[in-house]
Amino acid sequence: MALQSSKVGRVLSNPKWSLSSGYSRLLFRTGPSILDVFLIILGTIFAIAAGLPFPLLGIVLGQLVDSINTSSCANEGHSNTNLGDAVKTQVIYMVCITVFNFIALYIQMVCWSVVGERLVRRLREQYFGSLLRQELNFFDALSTGEVSTRLSEDLDAIQTGTSEKVGIFVTSLSYFVAAYIVAFIKSPKIAGMLVSLVPAYLLMGYVGGYLHKKYNSRFSDHLARGTSIASDCLKNFQVIVAFGASDRVERIFASHLRCGLPDGLKKSWVSAVQFGLMYFIGFSANALAYWQGSQQIADSVRNNDSGSTVGSVYTVIFLLIDVSYIISQVAPFLTIFGTASKSGEKLYHTIDRVSAIDGTTIDDGKLCCSLQDNIRLSGVTFTYKSRPATPVLQDVSLRIPARQHTAVVGMSGSGKSTIAALLGRFYDVDSGTITIDGHNIVDMNVHSLRKCIGFVEQDSMLLDLSILENIAYGLVNGSEQYEHLRPVLLDSSLPDLVNDIRNGLSKQQALESRSAEVKKVVELVNQATELSDAARFISRLKYGLATSTGPKGNQLSGGQKQRVALARALVGDPPLLILDEATASLDSASERKIQAALAKVSKGRTVISIAHRLSTIQTADQIVVMKQGRILERGTHQELLSLEGTYASMVGLQSLTALRDNSLDDINASSTTTFGADRPDNKEIPSEGHGDAKRYRPSIDPLSAVVGSDASLKTLAARKPRSLWKTCSGIGTMLRPFLLMSTVGLLASVIIGGSYSGEAVIFGNTVKSLSACNTADAIESAGRLFGLLFFCLGLIKFAANVIAGSAFGHIAQKLLFRIRVAAFRSLLYQDVQWHESEGKSPATLLSHLTTDTNALGSLAGTTIGIGFSVIVTLVAGIVLSHIVAWKIAVVLLAAIPVLLGSGFMRLRVLAQFQERHRKAFAHSVGITIEAVSAIKTISMYSLEHTAMQSYRRSLQGPYDATLKAIAFGNLWLAMAFSVSILVYALAYWWGSQQIEDGTYSQTQFFIVLPALLISAQSCGQLFSLAPDLSKARVAAGNILDLLEAGPDSNTNDTANHIKSLEHELQEKSDLESAPATSMKWKVIKKGMEVAISDVRFSYPAQPLVQVLHGVDIRVRAGQFCALVGPSGSGKSTLVALLERFYTPTSGSIQLDGYDILKSNDSSFRNHISLVPQESTLFDGTVAFNIGLGAAPDQTATQSEIEEACRLANIHETIVALPQGYNTPCGSHGDNFSGGQKQRLSIARALIRKPRLLLLDETTSALDAESEMLLQKSLEKLATASGMTIIAVAHRLHTIQKADVIYMLEDGLVVDSGRHEELLRSSEAYRENVMHQTLDT
Repeated sequence: MALQSSKVGRVLSNPKWSLSSGYSRLLFRTGPSILDVFLIILGTIFAIAAGLPFPLLGIVLGQLVDSINTSSCANEGHSNTNLGDAVKTQVIYMVCITVFNFIALYIQMVCWSVVGERLVRRLREQYFGSLLRQELNFFDALSTGEVSTRLSEDLDAIQTGTSEKVGIFVTSLSYFVAAYIVAFIKSPKIAGMLVSLVPAYLLMGYVGGYLHKKYNSRFSDHLARGTSIASDCLKNFQVIVAFGASDRVERIFASHLRCGLPDGLKKSWVSAVQFGLMYFIGFSANALAYWQGSQQIADSVRNNDSGSTVGSVYTVIFLLIDVSYIISQVAPFLTIFGTASKSGEKLYHTIDRVSAIDGTTIDDGKLCCSLQDNIRLSGVTFTYKSRPATPVLQDVSLRIPARQHTAVVGMSGSGKSTIAALLGRFYDVDSGTITIDGHNIVDMNVHSLRKCIGFVEQDSMLLDLSILENIAYGLVNGSEQYEHLRPVLLDSSLPDLVNDIRNGLSKQQALESRSAEVKKVVELVNQATELSDAARFISRLKYGLATSTGPKGNQLSGGQKQRVALARALVGDPPLLILDEATASLDSASERKIQAALAKVSKGRTVISIAHRLSTIQTADQIVVMKQGRILERGTHQELLSLEGTYASMVGLQSLTALRDNSLDDINASSTTTFGADRPDNKEIPSEGHGDAKRYRPSIDPLSAVVGSDASLKTLAARKPRSLWKTCSGIGTMLRPFLLMSTVGLLASVIIGGSYSGEAVIFGNTVKSLSACNTADAIESAGRLFGLLFFCLGLIKFAANVIAGSAFGHIAQKLLFRIRVAAFRSLLYQDVQWHESEGKSPATLLSHLTTDTNALGSLAGTTIGIGFSVIVTLVAGIVLSHIVAWKIAVVLLAAIPVLLGSGFMRLRVLAQFQERHRKAFAHSVGITIEAVSAIKTISMYSLEHTAMQSYRRSLQGPYDATLKAIAFGNLWLAMAFSVSILVYALAYWWGSQQIEDGTYSQTQFFIVLPALLISAQSCGQLFSLAPDLSKARVAAGNILDLLEAGPDSNTNDTANHIKSLEHELQEKSDLESAPATSMKWKVIKKGMEVAISDVRFSYPAQPLVQVLHGVDIRVRAGQFCALVGPSGSGKSTLVALLERFYTPTSGSIQLDGYDILKSNDSSFRNHISLVPQESTLFDGTVAFNIGLGAAPDQTATQSEIEEACRLANIHETIVALPQGYNTPCGSHGDNFSGGQKQRLSIARALIRKPRLLLLDETTSALDAESEMLLQKSLEKLATASGMTIIAVAHRLHTIQKADVIYMLEDGLVVDSGRHEELLRSSEAYRENVMHQTLDT
């Protein structure tokens, strides 16, 4: 069956769930169980019940007002009444209401919280399962970051929109209906008038929500573009550093944010107006109700009846204004529910998508058995969906004999790897057919087909697991003889074994208690590592097979990754082996070993190899030559040579003629004196990533401490937390440019805070003035007066809220822009060692630009205004209440901590829950993102079920912890919502005692009551901000630490830089230009002299493992220097040190006599270009990517870009594309083949005409013709400019013309000289030349 929940199938096939409502579909479409349906029904019932207590409370409070009013009249001689007894009865009612409210709230919140949690869990699994089913075309069209957005933002939106907020919304609707029923019973006329509140609030919410969404959407789009640029830069930081592109990408990042700034300001203004209108409408309704109430009470006094009382008016106003306000507060919930529904639709768009090629089904189509017959391609035409105008294969017909070796060669982009992808059915042909064993491939079961194939990709992708797990997972789709091993591959047996080894047990000790199946898996893995020549380097790693490979396998060198990937392909014993440049990153010794092993294991199986290094395929039974998607020639090596066509030309381009010229053909091919070949003292560097100068993040090794002389190497997390004073001081410095705006906002906040006390004074006098003890005329007059005062207070609050909201919104948006740019600038100016130190990854560093800046922006924006107004409210309320009636105030003041404490605990539990929830699910999100980035590997080895099991295990722990937090946390939530009723009961009881005793009047009591209790409740706003304040403090500390570690540690310098940048952006200056960084390195038309003296080095992740052991290298200006040696010998490390990505432990590195290690000046990089081992392109156009290589003080023109592309032999390919140089490269450059990406990287390096060109395996993915043209271009460029070239290579023919060749082994230079000299003096070098020599 397919990889999807069986519930999903039941739900989608069951018509009763075909609901028209998008939100209902969201709740029920995931296949809820009986428990889920029960929780929804129970939660809905108790949510409705939870809406009833407050209408009942309104009735009780109205009766209390009437009782107090009557008592006051009695004290004035009108009648006699026993106030105490009446109040006691009402207080008992209030206690009962409190208990009912607590129970109903707790049950409904728990039910809906669990419903949301279970729903999101199902969606996580179904979305991930659907992703794993999709074909590669789906992922080719997937935009950068979409999966992480779905798993974070969309699932967060769904959880928010399907959890406790649903219960609160239903409760509010229940409250609304019950409140209006009570209101119409008490006073139909006033209730009818106040119905207008509902459309007023809803209109305000709709218009405001529409405008807010409109501006926020625009703002978010610009922010997303900027964040995408930042993400790409952090992921490929070494490229940014190497090309000095920091200023350029900073300007591009800032330009995107600057474009979104106007929309951000409009969004803030809309929010401010909306907030002001909310108060204006409420106070206007107060004015209208009290005026109309005064008319009705006056009529009752004139008619001497009890038709209307101040208590009944109070009940209507209390309920309708409160419920209208509540409805306005929950009205945005409709947007939240709508967002959740839309987010669900986005997820369901993927979940419901039927994959064109589903590799997870096991019962559809014909089964692939043994591949006994030939493979045939007949008239195959194919075009990638991402490039529909560019055909990749054109009418290709090819017969691949069974149990023979077929090699496919040709230029980059000719369609070689595409054939491999089509045979694995990662794509379907546009026309033509592919048959295996006489069956059309589209009629075959995809899962069964892939079980018959072992793949080794061009760019070997490893999962972020141990070496053992990476290789063992090749057994998941292995042959039938390994079917009994599948259970231990799918469960936690292997991860548990790995953890035991990492915790100190030897492999033998860890295996003792394991099952026979686990032992068999380890045995098969060991055999595969021997075949792939990986056993030797693995045995020298601290944890051996249990060593982590890191994200994408980046803890291993390129050659090590390729050997592990080859072992993974061999372990399952597949009948068809497809090798796509399987040995491109290997040295000759390893390559020869692997080829000998492959020759042995290839007997009886079909092998298809794709290669540029022709020496590796000259023994193939059939060689197919391709160009521009067509087959030009086919035959054996000798047959093709005799044709003297394209293949013969390619052989001629790769021939090592010096070998024959020196008559060394008789060298003994069995000599073992080769690079890294089985020497007893050979110690391949046992680190987890020393061969490449790339992304060396720490492994799980406890010794992986961060070391280095640079002070900035300290992680942000390792620093002591900032004191509150220091944090506030730093924020204050940031706010200094906005001092005037801050002052205006704070003054408006003072008015907002003081208005609550003004409202209390008006309310107290209104209750007294509307008493039936007064004359009808006096009541009418008081109604007009106090109605007018309420209206005026509404106008004041409207104006103050608009001013405060606009001011603080302006500050927040401006400050966010400056902080984001400054933080990004600081990240860009850290060194590579800092970026790769412990606790840092592109994701965590990106969070400083997103999560931290958002938290800090909210603190500097509306949070300050709200917090300040709440403090003013509380202080003014306490002072006023003590002045008016201190005996009542003292008792009520003692109850305030109860209100505050319950609110505090409620929000503390919420904040802790949210934080734990976020951290807990971060790992599961990481699993999904890794699976998507490695989807081809997942698909080719049928690891979909394995990935899903791992994903489910990652969800279980957080889910269990979340359920416990829901049960405990909602106790405090329910208590916080209920305890205020008890405090009001205490207030009325104590106040009635004081009135009955004649100590205070009802006017004084009704002034103190709202002044103190409403002020205390308004502190709930402050507590609601507590999580924001806590997050903001941490975020502020992170941001301030980051800024201090940046290039402008002085905050004033940062502010001046941002101000200057804003000015440039306003003038629309060229975003990709930047001022010159230094004048020290003058432009000199000659190469750079390089001197590396006694350099020793250990990577920060493995400080006790030395990679270089005293290397000495001299390269004169204008020379072509080559570095050769086995994988892991330190070649790429030397390239990284020349760029000063890292600091050596000892020794010196001099460029033109200047020791680059003795200064922080990095301007020497302006004259160096790097082509990294893995070609890295950014998600932009071709022109943008190539122009990124221009010197920091220059902007590449179109003609310069085209010239660089001609030198790299990629110009014709680009202009043939429909969009030419404006063609998007796609995420990670995925719109281009490996060879094309490499040529684009070379063009980027050549555009600045460097004095020193560093080539790290630059031609490994290039065909012979492209390589020859590149070599000629480099020779021409070097002759014209005197450029120095240092190249790392395994293909010896690419460096046979080098002026000097250095042979490295185990971090030492073991020999050096020219090609001819090494042929005479070094048996190891001769052996490698022999291995790579083509028989012509």
